[in-house]
Parts: sequence; structure tokens; C-alpha cells
Amino acid sequence: MKKLFTSESVTEGHPDKLCDQISDGILDAVLAQDPDARCAIECCAAYNRMMIMGEVSTTARVKYKKVARDVMARIGYTFGNFRADNCRITLALHRQSPDIAMGVDSSLENRSGGEMGDLIGAGDQGMMFGYACNETEELMPLSCHLANRMAKRLADVRKCGLLPYLRPDGKTQVTVEYDDRTPVRVDAVVVSAQHGENVNQDMLRRDVKKYVIDAVIPAGLLDGDTKYYINPTGRFEIGGPEGDSGLTGRKIIVDTYGGRCAHGGGAFSGKDPTKVDRSSAYMARYVCKNIVAAGLADEAELQVAYAIGVSKPVSVYVNTHGTGKLSDGDISDIVVREFDLRPYSVIETLGLRRPIYSQTAAYGHFGKPGLPWERTDRAADLKKYLL
Repeated sequence: MKKLFTSESVTEGHPDKLCDQISDGILDAVLAQDPDARCAIECCAAYNRMMIMGEVSTTARVKYKKVARDVMARIGYTFGNFRADNCRITLALHRQSPDIAMGVDSSLENRSGGEMGDLIGAGDQGMMFGYACNETEELMPLSCHLANRMAKRLADVRKCGLLPYLRPDGKTQVTVEYDDRTPVRVDAVVVSAQHGENVNQDMLRRDVKKYVIDAVIPAGLLDGDTKYYINPTGRFEIGGPEGDSGLTGRKIIVDTYGGRCAHGGGAFSGKDPTKVDRSSAYMARYVCKNIVAAGLADEAELQVAYAIGVSKPVSVYVNTHGTGKLSDGDISDIVVREFDLRPYSVIETLGLRRPIYSQTAAYGHFGKPGLPWERTDRAADLKKYLL
């Protein structure tokens, strides 16, 4: 059965992604000095102003404004009204609420004589999702993988000077055609790339097609019926926060799986690992990736839910979308048996008290080599359940 699925991505210069990177840049700077810090840092930007706000409980001494300006300069905001050297930055930071800290510092179970894994409680209630599928080597959905790679390529060709007239802001979108569950071709590609003044649009479209689209999407997935929409409005000169306001945590589908699975609603960037919005979503990805790598399913979606101040999840749910070699209920039982999903154990398993988060704040948090939740080191253990 033929069907189409679409995912989008954005460049590191997109106003929301800029704010994500500043939030995670500050988080990394704090964790580098104080691994036990509590952070929930958000950033908003518009025209030539920025506010850095939220909660920070730490012994670290960080120059927040300098971190923000360094991120802006690295991305390429050194021109126009929104520049690293002239942006007006306001700070509105305070310590974590003691009411929240009380439940994180000692979980409900720990106060009743729990185990080591019960030391801390979840920093909030909520449900988090993880996902993996066997469409790509990275075990990511193909549409999401290609959209992220094209967005990254837009930045690369700008920074290396291949297409020097490009500017930091941009968006990509890829529509993949499936035959049942198998991706067979790319049906449509959308690229909107910010550019300098006096750029010939025909030249831009030719360059983006040659150096971005064709450089990323395998030729075997493109055909004569593939549709291309490159800067379809005709111009994209005003971009970044000068053209549209930015806010941390507003690109949660770009950050995850391109809309392929459910999302609990919580954002990631700027949050330390005691926030299960972030750490549990990473652990859920780790679990799903190992399930698929072990061959227990071709596709796996995991939901884990928590109550604030409680260490043990209130529910664990697996959906293999009909691809499981065992029942979804049996795989759920395996997850509970094989993986410790309590926040303290998640942090220890994945080594999350380190300054590793800036690399996640653009082009997706998943499918990148080297990140601890991308390991498949449990796959061999899980294969025993297929015997």
C-alpha cells in the first residue's frame, strides 16, 4: 500500500534553534564546573534583544551573556540588527523552587528506606517517548534523517564558503513514499534558505539542488516525479530573530523523530538530567534502539510515565506497530526486567552529568554517533528472548 510521510528540520540559525543552543551552551558551562547543578534555562530572542531566564541552582560561576554571544557568533550572527556584538541581553535567573527540589533531592521511596536507585525522584510528572526503526543505519525514520542532514548541509556549505551568499536561517522538509513499511523513494523536497541581498534566485535554486539536496539524498531515492520547492516564496533575506522571534523548546518534533511517533510535550534544551522530560526521553531512545538492534521488532515506540518526586515510573508501554517478534506486552515486561528506568539509574547508566548537551541542540537529539543513548550495547543481552 502506497503512503507518504513528511518530516521537517531547521538550521542552527533558525531563531528557535538559536535559543536552544544558547540554553544548552549555558547548561554545559554550568555542568563543566558543577555536575550536580539544577538548571532549567530558557532563552527568547526578537529583533535585537534577548532574555535568558529560568532556574539555576549551582556553585558554578558562568558568564551567561558571554556564552550567548559566543553561540551567536559561532552560528554566524555577525551582521544585521541581530548581532553577537550588539544584541541587548537581559538576565532573569533564580534558584530552583524548594518545593520541586524537595522531591528531587530525596524520592518518595528513598524517604521510606529505598535502594540506591531511589535516591532522587522525578523532577516533574509527565510521559516521555522513545522510538527506533530499521529504516536507516542510525535506526531513525528516513524522512527525519534526511531532513536533518540537509539542514546541517545548508550550514556546512555556508560556513566552508561553497555558497557564501547563504545566511544562518533555514528550513528543510522531506516527504518519503512507502510501499507498506518500506521506503521506496522521495516524493517531495522543500528547502527555504536565508540569503544575502542581490542574490539571483535561479542561481540559488540550482546551487541548493546540486550542493545540498543531491549531496544528501541518495540518487536512487530521487526520480523524475520528485517535486522540489526551493525558496518557494521567492526571497528569504530577512531571517533569524530579526525576522521572527525565537524561543527555547519550540522545535520538539525536529528534536526527536520528525513526527513519526508520539511526543509527551516536554522540551529538552536547557534542562539538567534530573528533569525526566530530557533524561527519560534519552533513556527511552536507548531502550528502543536496543530492542530494534536485537531484532525483537523492526519498529519500537516506548512510553514511560512518572509522578513528581517518585523514582519508579508509574507506567511502561511498548508499541511495535505490529512488527514485534514477541507481543507488545511481553516486550514491555522485558523492558521493565532489563532496564532500570528510575531517574538516578538513568543518569548513571547514560552518564548524563557531563557537558554533552550543546551537540544535541541542533539537527536532532537522536541518530548522532557518540551520544550515550545511541549505544546498542544491550542488544546481545536482549537476543536471548528470541530463543
